[in-house]
Amino acid sequence: MSLRSVLRAQTADCHAEVDKLFGTFDLSNRQQYRTFLRAHARIVPAAEDALEDAGIASMLPDWPERRRTQLLLADIRELGDSLPQPLLPPALPCEAALWGALYVLEGSKLGGALLAKSVPDHLPSSYLSLQGPKGAMRSFMDRLDASDLDDPAAAISAARSIFDLFLKAGQLELEAVP
Repeated sequence: MSLRSVLRAQTADCHAEVDKLFGTFDLSNRQQYRTFLRAHARIVPAAEDALEDAGIASMLPDWPERRRTQLLLADIRELGDSLPQPLLPPALPCEAALWGALYVLEGSKLGGALLAKSVPDHLPSSYLSLQGPKGAMRSFMDRLDASDLDDPAAAISAARSIFDLFLKAGQLELEAVP
């Protein structure tokens, strides 16, 4: 079984929870869209930095073009908001953990592309619209499938941790809405 299949099966429950929570946001509403972006800003920049610090560029040479932090921050600033307090990302001590974390972040781009259609033209949507270089998702999936890990436990743990952080970030931002 490929690592992608293992990750999909072993994270289906927490992935569904995140989808359910973030599916409650009305992205055509400026305030709810702002809250949605703030939730992402609590985890995406820190997770991308953690991946970079752990050496993801050696596994994925086009990593710099895949990062979305600057687009997310620009969208938040264009909405006239400041950045929320970030959540601490999980430790990524090995290649398997990097693959697990990246599985969630790269996969969120697919969801983002679907959600971008709900954002009105007058609101900034560069974060949700970016898919990366042409063929980037296919390239990532091919590399993920070709990864030769003896034990996927660290990948599963890292992926579940990132999903859990997205869930926590969404809940924190929703609780802060008056």
